[in-house]
Amino acid sequence: MLAKRTAGAITDRKAATIIGVLYIIGTASGVLGLAIMPSFAAGTDILAQIASHRTATVVGALLVLSMGFALSAIPAVFYPIGRRFSEVLSMGYVIFRGALEGMTYVIAAFIWLVLIALSAEPSAAAQTATLLQTAERVVWEQLVALPFVIGALMFYWVLYGARLVPRWLSIWGLAGAVLYFAAPLARMAGLSLDFLMAPLAVQEMVLALWLIIRGFSSDALASDGDSGSRRAT
Repeated sequence: MLAKRTAGAITDRKAATIIGVLYIIGTASGVLGLAIMPSFAAGTDILAQIASHRTATVVGALLVLSMGFALSAIPAVFYPIGRRFSEVLSMGYVIFRGALEGMTYVIAAFIWLVLIALSAEPSAAAQTATLLQTAERVVWEQLVALPFVIGALMFYWVLYGARLVPRWLSIWGLAGAVLYFAAPLARMAGLSLDFLMAPLAVQEMVLALWLIIRGFSSDALASDGDSGSRRAT
């Protein structure tokens, strides 16, 4: 029994480290990808911009795709741990932040890659490019936020209820997710409140470092989710 618990603890510790590393890889890839991409402001000749910054656009699209893969893998790694405390919320986390959010990154990267192909024939593809640019902006600025926030709320509620990490860190994540969702809603109203995304962005990096250095709470893991006071449902 002791050997079994020890082996499980090692597996849980590795999972925590992997999740922390994936958070860092995903965030770094996304920030770098968006930083090197040219700015595709509405009303500009997007195909001309891509044609003159082709390499940067390709690399940027691939980095954003890498971000999507890294962040989508986190729910899969967390699920075996989270389901001990709440299978419903843990599965919801997999669906929203794994499948649905990951799909939006794939769609955004696909649109950029199509635009890169269209940039070779700008005169024949201008109308299509404008439509794709609009679709990409909607996906990136509004659509991705919904599965991201719903999944984040499920994830942090499991962490909070199970005490897998300090509760102040879980509460920070819950509050940050609510603030994060306010930013795309404000964009639809013509307001710029993107600074509201910052608290969750910082929290995820703090959580990543915590998981790499400390891992999940050994006391919470030892309970295997059997204690009613620690259930997240």
